[in-house]
Amino acid sequence: MKPSLLACCSFALWFALVTPAHAELGDYSFWKTLLNLTLPPAADNKVTAEQSVGPYPLLNNPGGFNAGFKPNLYYAWQTVQMAPQTGAVCGNGSPYKFFVNRVPNTSNTIIYLEGGGACWDYASCTGQTGIRGARNPDGIPDDYMSLLNPGASLVSPLVVRLHPWTRTKPQNWNMIYVPYCTGDIYSGDKVAVYEDPQNQKPPLVWHHNGLRNTRAVVAWLKNNLQRPAQLLTTGCSAGGAGSLTNYVGIRQDMAPTRGFLLNDSGPVFSAPLGSDSAQYPSRLLQDHIRVAWGLNDGPVPYLQSRLPGLNASDLGSLYPALASNLPGDRMGHTHFWKDLNYSSYSYERFYPDIINAPDAATKEALIHAKWDVDTGRLRDQLANLDNFGGYFPQFRAVNESHCTSIIEFANSDIQEQNLELDHFVNNLLDGSGAVLSASESSDAADRAKPFNLLYYILDQLL
Repeated sequence: MKPSLLACCSFALWFALVTPAHAELGDYSFWKTLLNLTLPPAADNKVTAEQSVGPYPLLNNPGGFNAGFKPNLYYAWQTVQMAPQTGAVCGNGSPYKFFVNRVPNTSNTIIYLEGGGACWDYASCTGQTGIRGARNPDGIPDDYMSLLNPGASLVSPLVVRLHPWTRTKPQNWNMIYVPYCTGDIYSGDKVAVYEDPQNQKPPLVWHHNGLRNTRAVVAWLKNNLQRPAQLLTTGCSAGGAGSLTNYVGIRQDMAPTRGFLLNDSGPVFSAPLGSDSAQYPSRLLQDHIRVAWGLNDGPVPYLQSRLPGLNASDLGSLYPALASNLPGDRMGHTHFWKDLNYSSYSYERFYPDIINAPDAATKEALIHAKWDVDTGRLRDQLANLDNFGGYFPQFRAVNESHCTSIIEFANSDIQEQNLELDHFVNNLLDGSGAVLSASESSDAADRAKPFNLLYYILDQLL
């Protein structure tokens, strides 16, 4: 058999194996897919002159495809480094990079925003506080998505095409992996100067530049890839919060036919300015980051301009504002009731009784009590929104019960209702009518599960 004929036959077999039995909105025909292998789809939704001006404009990355990206290199992670002209930069001032893994058979796309903490002082922004600091304080290497960095390349079934345990349809889509290096849940716009509390090192100049970085990614996608028919914006932890705060801009500018949002464990709780922190426990954190990350000066007014109905004094109003402004989109939020990671960020450094707790058990109980107040309000809020569902399991014995969609979807279940995380994700992406809302009332069944060696090993690595 001739090599060219063998290649065509091999491709036909591969295409039959990876293509869903029923074509999705956005999928290309066999012959169009074959053509795309040599003539990749061109950008058909480029940044307009109007979009390239004003607050937080979409700015061109000089070079486009010539900046190292190969449009016909499929099923491989490619590095896209943003030029300074785009406004994108990591916290330490190094170049911002993101990663593209393209497929030839669909325009559908997932934008995955990476998780990884938050920072607002010298210790947390330099990485001295370890897991309670912010990810990638030294910037992003070109080989970030290699298997030698499984915390990125294997973090979630949503961005692992051949995941051994979990199957979900975005695994067949174009994948955009957006790294996190600014410590501001992709939402800040401020250059901060943090003094070394020991006065032994020079001050740290830190770019809380998350919003501009996200805008730069959107600009590149519009100028270099095809418009997606279906677009899922998602992430866990800081990436979940960033998917929420950036969703309206991403959705409006990318202009997919169908838009989906999945915020995994990055809640932006209701915490009105001046409210009682006993009733709104996240208020102290939000008061602090509004100043530290410059939220009040630019990002929040900008978000208001894109999202009528957003109450600038209550960031938790994002959920109903998105639901009312984007009635045709399907959106969801999920996190564990027993989360001890994001919850620690939210309260640990702001409440004297937590700071001075006599032991770890007391500290955890105090944190959980505040988390229960905030989570209960969010659960009730989402239960009243038809197109924005909430999924709240209790506990999973890995990563401090943080992020329901990382590693695998298993054990992020609500056993009392016979629900798995797959049910929520599939309802979000394929369902009709109201988005599923569910909440687990007890963690007893979760804690009674047998010992999981994989989770134990991963916890040691984390």
